[in-house]
Amino acid sequence: MKKSVISLFVCSALAAPAAFSSPISNPEIGVVLDGYYQSGERQLSEREEGFGLGHTEINMSANIDDKFRGSLTTVLESHGDHADLLIEEAFIETTSLPHGLNIKGGRFLSSFGSLNNQHLHEDAFAERPVAYRNYLGGHFYDDGVSASVVLPTDLYIRLGVEALSGQQMSAIDDPSTVGIYSATATFGGDISTASSWQLGFSYLRNDNGRVDSFGDHDHDHDHDHPHRFGHDHDHSHSASVTGKHLYGMDFVWKWAPNGNYKYQNLTVSAEWLRLNDATSRDYKFEHDYPGTLDAFYLSGVYRLSPSWSVGARYSEAEDFDVKMYGHYPYFKRETEREFDLMLAWNSSHFGTIRGQYTRAENQRHDREDNIFTLQYVMSFGAHGAHAF
Repeated sequence: MKKSVISLFVCSALAAPAAFSSPISNPEIGVVLDGYYQSGERQLSEREEGFGLGHTEINMSANIDDKFRGSLTTVLESHGDHADLLIEEAFIETTSLPHGLNIKGGRFLSSFGSLNNQHLHEDAFAERPVAYRNYLGGHFYDDGVSASVVLPTDLYIRLGVEALSGQQMSAIDDPSTVGIYSATATFGGDISTASSWQLGFSYLRNDNGRVDSFGDHDHDHDHDHPHRFGHDHDHSHSASVTGKHLYGMDFVWKWAPNGNYKYQNLTVSAEWLRLNDATSRDYKFEHDYPGTLDAFYLSGVYRLSPSWSVGARYSEAEDFDVKMYGHYPYFKRETEREFDLMLAWNSSHFGTIRGQYTRAENQRHDREDNIFTLQYVMSFGAHGAHAF
């Protein structure tokens, strides 16, 4: 009897490693290389003037067992004579919950909006639109938990909620440990074999996002908001302006002859963001009080052939500056505008060389800039499917 128990233990001990050495736990490893040269610097951009490394990613992911999957994405960026190593995503998620339910925990890209939950190398342009850079810091990732469900209906319906730390979207000195709650609803379907659509609605409540007091000094959003994860250099990962409530609506329409996207396709996308309560309502009777701020972008990208694509995008974002006269603030609303033209050559599905021209208008600094960017984005190793 005793010998049977020992034999069973030994057999179990030997069997366990064999089970986890199966392909189910072999990690998928992928690398995305991003390098560029540009003639100037866009406001709130992570890319600086001259040569540089952009959003270079190393990703590892695998099924942990039959119930969980894990993923790690690190990012390398160069800024002048030094480089940053950031952890963009490190999460686990469920894989076998019933009824289309998914639960995720760790650090991950928020599902707010259409672009935000996509990695930067998936973008058709060299930089996120100015609307995103102002209100979401380009791409907003944070530590927390999320839950989502895809309903079993003919119409695609995905509902999601998130609870996040909100540390990097904070405008106050003593933020709440759980500062952000968000909810999203996404709908989609086919119009015909050649075209399909997606419509999304997002809401984000930021308990750390409202500025209640400016003190006795001038307020400048570019410097008073903390840099994401403690960086002290002058490029930005953080939102330029935050508030108590952020609303979003997005729409994407795609067309391809006979539904074959390989040779020719057109993508039109638009997104609108509204920020409420950026400052305390005690100031609502002051000049130019920024109670509501809006931002949006509209873009179109046409793939002429498997190798070539062209695109255009217009984006603008409202922000504000404030100067103190004694205890009284004097607000000044400002609008940033950018118009982009893009031409890209794809050597294959894994390689892109992109040229982009940007006309940028910065009302705060009363500047108009013409910026040219030449960028490559190349990947090797495992490469996950892109979002819609």
